[in-house]
Amino acid sequence: MSVLLGKQVFFTGVAASGGCALLYYLIQKAFSRASYYQWALEHLRSHPEALEALGTPLNVHYLRLTDKYNFVDIADAKLKIPVSGPKSEGYLYVSSSRDAPFKRWNLQEVFLELKDGQQIPLFKPSGENSNELKKE
Repeated sequence: MSVLLGKQVFFTGVAASGGCALLYYLIQKAFSRASYYQWALEHLRSHPEALEALGTPLNVHYLRLTDKYNFVDIADAKLKIPVSGPKSEGYLYVSSSRDAPFKRWNLQEVFLELKDGQQIPLFKPSGENSNELKKE
């Protein structure tokens, strides 16, 4: 009887671990498909100073889901996206908001912070209308 119980515990553990890994993957995919995430990466990839500091090719890593900076609710989103290149590494900080649920997200700020502490601003909205984009 104990061998049967041991097998059951083993296979239950394997199934639970697989389920957790799948959930982690699906959460990462959901973040990476969000419009504010994609826009922030577009700003990074089109910013010469940031690309010079990191080097190319640029690598975007999974979010650290336990990092308290990463926060998304119905109206606000803040992400800290790990990025690296051959020359350096750092975090891409993204702040975004929207006026109401199911409305379009508006970027508030995007900046790159390198591991040496240097910050490179990539985006801030211009004027009162946050839909008007201002590239740094």
